Amino acid sequence: MRLLFLFLVWLCGLPHPTWAGSPPPPAKTPLILAVLPYLPAAEIERRFGPLAARLGQGLGRPVQVRVGQSYRQHIDAIGSDRVDIAYLGPAGYVRMVERYGRKPILARLDVAGEPGLHSVIVVRHDSPLTRIEQLKGLRFAFGAADSTTAHLLPHYELLQGGVRLRDLGRHHFLGNHRDVALAVLAGDYDAGGLNEEVYREYAPRGLRALAVSAAVPDYLFVARSNLPPADIERLQRTLLELHRDAAGRDLLKRMQPGLDALARADDADYDGLRRIMQVVNADR
Repeated sequence: MRLLFLFLVWLCGLPHPTWAGSPPPPAKTPLILAVLPYLPAAEIERRFGPLAARLGQGLGRPVQVRVGQSYRQHIDAIGSDRVDIAYLGPAGYVRMVERYGRKPILARLDVAGEPGLHSVIVVRHDSPLTRIEQLKGLRFAFGAADSTTAHLLPHYELLQGGVRLRDLGRHHFLGNHRDVALAVLAGDYDAGGLNEEVYREYAPRGLRALAVSAAVPDYLFVARSNLPPADIERLQRTLLELHRDAAGRDLLKRMQPGLDALARADDADYDGLRRIMQVVNADR
C-alpha cells in the first residue's frame, strides 16, 4: 500500500497532458505597430516599445514594434495593409493617401499644447550666414527624401527665400535628422533641415537656427483599412486616454519630449500641407 501511495503522489506531480480532442488554444498573432525610420532603430524600439505594450493591454493581444526599412517602404506597408498600425509623418500620410486612399486615423501628436510641427534650417554657430538667400551656391543637407521636417518643410522655406534646388551648390539626402545635424557640425554642409527635437538636442554642440518653418499638422497614427472596427475603437480610445494617468504620461514623454497628449485628427487637417507639397514638387 505504501508503494502504491508513493506512486500516486509521483503521478500527481507530473504535468497534466491535454485531453484528447482539446488542443491548447493557439496564441494570438501579434499586431504590428510600424514606425518610420526617423531615428536609429534601437532608439525607436526604446521609445515605442512601452506604447506597444499599452496598446496590447487595451486590445487583449500582443503588439510588436517594427521599424520601416525606409520612408518609402513604410508608406507602402501601411498603404497596402501589410501592417496593422502605423506611425507616420504628415507628408508620409499625405503621400500614402494619394497612392492608396484613406486609412482610419487613430490620433495625432499634441506637443506642448500646439498641434503644429515645425522644421528648422540650421547652420553652425560660427557661420556667417544670416538669411536663406545667402545659401545660393552653397551645400545643403536634407534628411530622407520623404521626410516632412527633414526635406519638405526646409525645401519650402528655401523656395520662400528665393532659393531653388538648382541654385544650391549641391544638396544630398542623408537619411535621418541626426545625420543632418552631425554633417553640418562637421562642416560637410553649410546648412541643413531637421526637426525641432533634434535641433534642441544638438544646439548646445554648436548649431544655430537660420530659419524656422510655419507649422503643419503633426505626426499621427493610422490603422489598416480592414482592421476590425472594434479593434480600431479600442486602439483610438487607448491612445486618446494616455494622458489621463501617470504611467500614460510617462509613456508619452518617452515617445517624444514635450508630448502632452494625443488628439483626434481628420484628413482635412492636412489640406494645407498638400498645397505646400505641390509647390515643392514643382521644384524637383
